[in-house]
Parts: sequence; structure tokens; C-alpha cells
Amino acid sequence: VNGIFVTQHEVGNVPFQADITHAIQPGSNRITVRVEDPSTDMEQPRGKQYWERESKSIFYTRTTGIWQTVWLEPVNETHIDHFKLTPDIDTGQVQLQFVLTGFAPDLQIDLQIALHGTTLTTHTHTPEAARSFTTITFDQPASIQLWSPENPTLYDLTLRLRRGAEMLDEVTSYFGMRKISIANGQVLLNNQPYYMRLVLDQGYHPDGLLTFPSDKAIKKDAELAKAMGFNGVRKHQKVEEPRYLYHTDHLGLLVWGEMANAYHYSETAVERISHEWQEAIQRDFNHPSIIAWVPINESWGVPNLQEDVRQIDHLLALYYLVRSIDPTRLVISNDGWEHAKTDLLTIHDYEGRGDILRERYATLESTLQARPAKRDLYVPGFAYCGEPILVTEFGGIAYQKDAQEGWGYTTAADDSEFIRRYRDVIDALLAVPLIQGFCYTQFTDVEQEINGLLTYDRQPKIDLAIIREITGAQ
Repeated sequence: VNGIFVTQHEVGNVPFQADITHAIQPGSNRITVRVEDPSTDMEQPRGKQYWERESKSIFYTRTTGIWQTVWLEPVNETHIDHFKLTPDIDTGQVQLQFVLTGFAPDLQIDLQIALHGTTLTTHTHTPEAARSFTTITFDQPASIQLWSPENPTLYDLTLRLRRGAEMLDEVTSYFGMRKISIANGQVLLNNQPYYMRLVLDQGYHPDGLLTFPSDKAIKKDAELAKAMGFNGVRKHQKVEEPRYLYHTDHLGLLVWGEMANAYHYSETAVERISHEWQEAIQRDFNHPSIIAWVPINESWGVPNLQEDVRQIDHLLALYYLVRSIDPTRLVISNDGWEHAKTDLLTIHDYEGRGDILRERYATLESTLQARPAKRDLYVPGFAYCGEPILVTEFGGIAYQKDAQEGWGYTTAADDSEFIRRYRDVIDALLAVPLIQGFCYTQFTDVEQEINGLLTYDRQPKIDLAIIREITGAQ
């Protein structure tokens, strides 16, 4: 700022901030940001951004430079840096953790919780250190309105930091009373069995690749997923724009948060993903729509799990790292295959025939013996321990609606064939009691990959009402 060095940050998927007070001057100021993007570095968490010049197969064009929102915000020298909110629907409580900048022993935080404009409770907290905790108990726990995709109730939260009568900072936010857990081989939402109907969402847009053109475009993606009958999305290999999570919170759409992976295993890659993944979880912790964390997809970045114990240890470390930061959500150690410790057994299976899928997942024994990608479901030393079983990639039906050339896992020539194929694979998984949910590949076409339910520019290939009827079948 004005030629004065302020800060540096070495990651690409999560934000950072800097206090520039000492560097600004009256009148106009010059802010200079220098971004280095080593586009072919396969040790950095890059997700679907291809390391070669042209996109190919399942990999897409790279996004470079500043790709998310930048803003300036004036704050008091003493202010609320951030807070962490943990709901507990079983006790009717909300625990809050505050982190203050400029802490002093004479501060107080006034909290107010409201619903639909009506104040439900107020509370005053006196922090004894820069990091402090407080718990709020609802006056009538039995009347708590729970958050779910069918009823995404959000409570309004207001925080006011003051010193005596002087107001130092005010934060307005929201939260949802929601619980995700597992029991008896089932996924439970708010203590009730809940079937996951997810769609794989790459988070790419033709206008800006990983960057969306507007908030309206971000919201539209969440609305389209719901319109097709899905109750959730698996954000694939992208730490998504926070505005998307704001809309999934309000619209009622479950989200599996997933880290963008590297593709080489090394000490540098381990350090990078471990550091950046922590920041991503901390950033998004308060969003009720996020119910699961996925640190690794299909052994990307850990390609030698069958022989290299270090890579297994890395997989375990990422699982327990997430658990140590966020014990309230599910953790899938390695989505697709070669699991170590995991809360869900997730399987990727692009078999195009429904009858084969029914037979493959008819029993626990046949499921555990299946190797649909010719990969073991667990790494050496680990085995099935009763986790809920989900098929979290399948389908991938390519349907070309324009002149664009591309590919998919199976192919449909016209509307009727696509509908038949889509119904066949969806009905097959819905018919198998063992399977507790699915994630269909995929939400939209992306560049050369034309297996989306929508085109790349978000136009339906098939009447959304038909897709919704098939997706939401009981």
C-alpha cells in the first residue's frame, strides 16, 4: 500500500486479510497486489484446474489471479475478529466462541437471537481473554425450529461489542439448529434417517471459470439443483465462494465441502493441503447447509495408498485433523475408494445398467466385494465398520444438445433415451435398501465434459419437472 509492504499469503482457495492502517495516507492511495500462480505445479491444491495448456478429459481450464471478492472494511481498533457457533439440538443450546482483536478486560458482548423479527432471547457475555466462550440455552427447547432442506429455518443473531455505553463493533449474522450424525448404517439429519439425493457440482461457469459473474448467478445454481429434486450438492474439488453457502443456507440445500487436491505426494504437498484445508473449514464452520467434509477425492495426491504407509498416514491425519476442528460433521476420508478411517463408505460406480447396479449392491457382501473402478474400497489395515454406504459418483450420461463435441461415461442420443437411462440408474439405487444416498454426475456440462443435466450455460437439457420426478421418487 503506497509502496509499503503489508502482507503475503501462500494459498489459492481461501481468503486472507491485512490491517493497512499504518500504510494509508490522506487523499488517494495505491494498493498493489502481486499474484504468482505456478500453473503447472502439481504439488499445490488445484482441483480440476489442468496443469497442461488445453483442458482435457475430466480436467478444465485454469483460473489465474484474483478469483474471489476483494473489499475494504473500516473497523474499530477493538473489534470482533470472528466467532464460531455450534448448535446442539439435543440440549436446546448454542455455544459461541469469540475471538477479539484489541482485547481489554472492560469489554462486554451483548447477544440477541430473533426469529422472524421476534426477539427470543438476549444474553450478555463478559470475555476474560481475547478468545472466550459462552453458551445460550433456549427458554423453550421443545419449540426450537430445526433447519433442514424441507424447512430451512434460520435464527437471526446480533452481536454488539461495547465498553460501557460505547459501542465498538456490531455483527449481524444467522444460524440454523441442525444436527448430522450416523447410526445403524444410516445417515441421520436432526436424529431422523435422511436419504441423500446429491448432485455433483464442479462450480465452473462459462463466464469466469471458477469465478461467477454475479450473486444472481450463484443463487441460480442452488435454485436449479433444488428444482431438479436434489436435496444437496457435492461441491467437487473446489472450496466454494461463501456467497454460494449463504444461498444454500437460506434455500435449504445440503453441501458436502471438498478440498481442491494436489496430484503429487510430497512433504510440500502435505504441508500445503493440511494448512489450507484447516483455513477452509474454519471459514465455513458456521454454515448449517454444510454437513460433510471431503479432504481427498479418488486418491488424488495420494496415488500409492496400497504400498506407501506414509500416504495412508496422511489420509488418517486429514481425517483426524478435520475431526479435531469440527466434530459436528461427517468426514469422508477418500471419496470413491481406498478409504481409511471414514464416517461414510462412499463408492464411485459409472455402470450404466440399472440391473447390474441392483445386483451389485443387493447385499453387504456383494457391495464389499465390488470393485467398480478396479480399486479396493479400503486401504490395507482398514475394513468396513458399519458405516452408511452411499454411491457418490454414478450416471455421467453424456447428452449433446448443441454442436459441441465432448464425452461422458455413457451416451444418450435423444431426450427419450436420456430419460430412460437416467430413470434406470436412479431407480436402481433407490430400490436397494443398503444404499443410503447417491450423488449423480453431474449438475452441468463443463467444457468438453457433456454429462450434465444442464448445459454449461445452465439451460435444461430435459424438462426440469421430469428430472425432479425421477430424482425425488420414493
